[in-house]
Amino acid sequence: MIEISNLRSGQMLEPSAHVDRMPVINPATAEAIASVPVGTAEDVDLAVVAAREAFPIWSGLPASERAACLHRLADLVDANVDELARLETDDNGKPLALARDLEIPRAASNLRFFAGAILHTKSEAYDLGGMGLSYSLHRPRGVAACISPWNLPLYLFTWKVAPALATGNTVVAKPSEVTPLSAFRFSQLATEAGFPPGVFNVVHGRGDVVGQRLVEHPDVPTITFTGGTSTGARIAATAGPMFKRTSLELGGKNAVVICEDADLEAAMPTIVRSCFQNQGEICTCGSRILVHRDRMKAFVSRFLDSVAGLKVGDPLDAETDMGPLVSADHRDKVEAAIERGKAEGGTLACGGGRPTHLPDRVKDGFFLEPTVFMGLDQDSRTNQEEIFGPVVTIQGYDSHGEAVDRANATPYGLACSIWTRDLERAHRMAARIESGMTWVNAWMLRDLRTPFGGMKQSGVGREGGEEALRFFTETRSITIAHPG
Repeated sequence: MIEISNLRSGQMLEPSAHVDRMPVINPATAEAIASVPVGTAEDVDLAVVAAREAFPIWSGLPASERAACLHRLADLVDANVDELARLETDDNGKPLALARDLEIPRAASNLRFFAGAILHTKSEAYDLGGMGLSYSLHRPRGVAACISPWNLPLYLFTWKVAPALATGNTVVAKPSEVTPLSAFRFSQLATEAGFPPGVFNVVHGRGDVVGQRLVEHPDVPTITFTGGTSTGARIAATAGPMFKRTSLELGGKNAVVICEDADLEAAMPTIVRSCFQNQGEICTCGSRILVHRDRMKAFVSRFLDSVAGLKVGDPLDAETDMGPLVSADHRDKVEAAIERGKAEGGTLACGGGRPTHLPDRVKDGFFLEPTVFMGLDQDSRTNQEEIFGPVVTIQGYDSHGEAVDRANATPYGLACSIWTRDLERAHRMAARIESGMTWVNAWMLRDLRTPFGGMKQSGVGREGGEEALRFFTETRSITIAHPG
């Protein structure tokens, strides 16, 4: 069994004998595969001290040297892709092929992207008409708290850590206690990459202890968090009066808009993937499908046939499309949402239960069938609240204005996809839909230079590209008068 430890001042620290541990459960087998320390406020305080002491050294290095460290770390991630992917699958439940072919490579790409981006930043300078010169500097802010979720563990861990380090901040990171394995291995690789001691620190533990202490710590001016909206609200309530800078990437209830001219045959594989990839445990997954009534019959028939073809099973099987949900508790929450949908009058078009005939190795895992509801009102809780699992609803609409209104009729505004052959229509609808990100005839087609984030209760701030570099830096204006 793996015993996870914290990283502080460049050392993997074995917890003392009295430190409590909690098990890390493989959701496919329901067996304990590792133990993670239950971090304390003192652990956070010590990590922040280490990060503060390292800040003058790290922030004073040329950007090229910081970039070189990130490139070395990216190379190590690539060299260990198989091991990292297996760790990701073992504590999260995602299909191994998804972790190996997409998510771990994306973690390396995050590191390389920001290593390159920091070498191409610019400052502004203005001639004051002979009176002087005014220019700007973008300086790192100090210690950054990077708090990442359990659904895309290393993918989103590096999405936060990479820009923070590239811009010269030092980091205290807290991965999810539910899925800590890849972050633990990553912290070991970071020591191999040659980061100066204290630049990158990792404290494992619960959000209500480790996360809370990071948020309230007076020497941590910058907080980036991905997770639930209710947790984001608590972070904002604590950080706001302390005038901390926060980036909050929160929940979603994302619409998939099927127009009457959509190419269903070409679009269907991506539409199905957008709903059920990673068991629906992705913040950008579509959970409300809005279909023009002229295409309802054709869409529902083709969609349900495609969903029926998804293989739910052992995540180590190369043919598996959906693994287990991340934990027993989370499956219980999703099952409760399914029961609520039925109580609200929804009709189950497919799924709704636990799969049978699972292989013996995973017969005790936390699996659910892909589930599709029809007949639910727009104002039902099932259509309003984030479920974060393999559950989608289908609603009809008669006009494009109605589709936009339905897409906007939730407290969230993270992502949306529009499926149409009419790009003029797509531009009009995308401009009106209250969504931080809208895809047209695509889903999760990403360029790391573009901003990522949501509106309304889906979050505050943007990640990615120039937005991330600005978030982790303080802009200063300097004006020099010409003599005489």
